[in-house]
Amino acid sequence: MTTPRAERPHMPGYGVDPATWDSLPWSWAADRLVPSRSYWLVTVSAEGRPHALPVWGVWDDAEHRFAFSCASQARKARNLAANPSAVVAVEDTVECVSVEGRATRLVDTGRQEQWVERYLAKYQPLAEGLTADFLRANALFELEPDRAFGVIEREEEFSVRPTRWVFS
Repeated sequence: MTTPRAERPHMPGYGVDPATWDSLPWSWAADRLVPSRSYWLVTVSAEGRPHALPVWGVWDDAEHRFAFSCASQARKARNLAANPSAVVAVEDTVECVSVEGRATRLVDTGRQEQWVERYLAKYQPLAEGLTADFLRANALFELEPDRAFGVIEREEEFSVRPTRWVFS
């Protein structure tokens, strides 16, 4: 998988000067996506109503994919069935990373099992009762990113480091 291409985001009025802008490396984003415990997931209903809630999930940086599970009838699952566009963001609001893309429900059992193993490796130390059967009984979604954004919410770095990454 190739590294996403870094670009200076269009942020009029925020003082992002092309002469002083220095992109963040993708590794900076991955270093925040991989270990994050909780992520904000934003979905949108068919009627355009946004919905944001934290979820547990797994970012796989080798594949540049994110997976999470939820109840089959959860609002986020219903929203994604109607509109697969979604955003996932790390829990940190100072060194922020958000990823935009399309989330699809996994139906391929081989692919599901890969994500179940990754999910258990990450979260079983935090939740001993978490089982593969529990994950298999729920909906498992995989987000394929289109682009991602990184922002450091500190005055000295905010206007010189914001970065948009494009996946191709």
